[in-house]
Amino acid sequence: MSEVDKGTGHDGASIIRLDAVVVGAGFGGMYAVHRLRERGMDIIGIEAGGDVGGVWYWNRYPGARCDLMCVDYSYSFSREIEQEWTWSEQFAGQPEILAYANFVADKLKLRDSIRFDTRVTSATWDDAQRLWTVIVDDGTTYQATYCVLATGPLSIPKDPEIAGLVDFAGTIYRAQKWPHHEVDFSGRRVGLIGTGSTGIQIVTEVAKNVGELHVFQRTPSFSLPMCNDKLDPDYVQEIKAHYAGLRAAANASALGGVRPSTTRPFFSLPPRQRLQLMEDAWKMGGHAFLGTFSDLLTNPDANEQVAEFVRGKIGEVVDDPETAEALKPRGYPIFARRPCLDTDYYQMFNKSNVHLVDLLKDPIAAITPAGVRLESGTEVPLDDLILATGYDGLTGAMMAFDITGRDGAKLRDKWAHGAESYLGLMLAGFPNLFMVCGANGPAALANIISINEQNVNWLCDLLDHMEANGLATFEPTREGEARWMDLVHSLAEKTLLSKAQTWYVGANVAGKTRGLTMFTGGFSKYCEQCAGVASGGYAELVFRPARSLVEA
Repeated sequence: MSEVDKGTGHDGASIIRLDAVVVGAGFGGMYAVHRLRERGMDIIGIEAGGDVGGVWYWNRYPGARCDLMCVDYSYSFSREIEQEWTWSEQFAGQPEILAYANFVADKLKLRDSIRFDTRVTSATWDDAQRLWTVIVDDGTTYQATYCVLATGPLSIPKDPEIAGLVDFAGTIYRAQKWPHHEVDFSGRRVGLIGTGSTGIQIVTEVAKNVGELHVFQRTPSFSLPMCNDKLDPDYVQEIKAHYAGLRAAANASALGGVRPSTTRPFFSLPPRQRLQLMEDAWKMGGHAFLGTFSDLLTNPDANEQVAEFVRGKIGEVVDDPETAEALKPRGYPIFARRPCLDTDYYQMFNKSNVHLVDLLKDPIAAITPAGVRLESGTEVPLDDLILATGYDGLTGAMMAFDITGRDGAKLRDKWAHGAESYLGLMLAGFPNLFMVCGANGPAALANIISINEQNVNWLCDLLDHMEANGLATFEPTREGEARWMDLVHSLAEKTLLSKAQTWYVGANVAGKTRGLTMFTGGFSKYCEQCAGVASGGYAELVFRPARSLVEA
């Protein structure tokens, strides 16, 4: 591998020659930096935030917590890290997850290879030099053989498309860019827009110590009890002793984790037994409910019966019948939107100072300097407004800067009608560009850390193959890319996931092409697909030999 070379461009800006640039320092970017350095490559990581952690660096809102168990949501590549780090809860909160990211970064000295508080403004392929030219916001230019985009599926926050937002005279808090200090809402009139997983987590914390909380709900979410547990020392030791088996089970699963699963279809059991299983899963909490039956995302009748069970639970908890009815999701399948886990979310609406504003009955007309005005003319006075309105998911981060491939091809043009790639990892016409947790892989449908590790390991195996065979560039054929997308689309047609208007299908961004473009066949099947490409000699990839071989 080459040494780091430094020079200057025609405008005097610094030019640094490297083997690879990694964009993003969340869990995917951190692992990419580690593995590429292990290969002896000269690399740099570029991160917009002030430190490692990705979404967990930015998302410091009250109640922020992972809805995957920490036994899944953690790296598997290092036995030393597994044994030295100890989780305190089954479902870890944001401060602990960020502390874990920092622990890993310290352990591996990752910060030595990462530039923080820096944004990439453009990445351009130079076909003559076989290099990516990556420019950052201070003008520094990096030239690298490989460009690895670990930008994450949820990185670009999205404000609601509501008139008057800039006119609000109070304080606006964005869940995805929360202040790095505690915010005191005691005695304050607070409004929350957005009731997905983030909004639900915020409600459960802010409602505990607020003057008045108005929850503006357009689409209610199905939320299940998390039933989080503190981890006692004996159980922690059991986890550490059995990590190898737990990881193997996770990698062989559809979700890339050890959450419950079954092959039992809903209608294979009599009604009494089905009801008992649902009651037991509800008490168990977490994702036990999702794993109770095998066909909840393929059988609409089974899905509706399970949805009605959850609606009944909401009615049991919420005292006011009108509020309870408004909180019951209807019109889309349960689990077609991201399944939420909560701690007493529905109970918060029994508090006298927590008010549900049903936007299906009375939509927001505008944000005013004093609060929120509804179409009925009612104005809700507010001191503070919290926006939990999600992200431009899956493609937003890669479309946020200019990416140019061969012959001036723009990624924005290639993806103008939806994301298309090969394995969710690479793009025809964009040589030596690699995506970690890309839009057409399992993305949000499986454990993202499992995906990150598998993706980066697959890249390193590809680089080993290229090095062993004197190859300089890779990219998929357009036929291979089309075949992969045909598979993605055919699998999507078999699931109910596309039946809800969610960020999964781009429905939360005006003008974005709608469609479910994630691989819905499950994590283990995705790994099989990737492994098959490698064992088949990368037949759907085009390689160019190193110049020395050509010249020879």
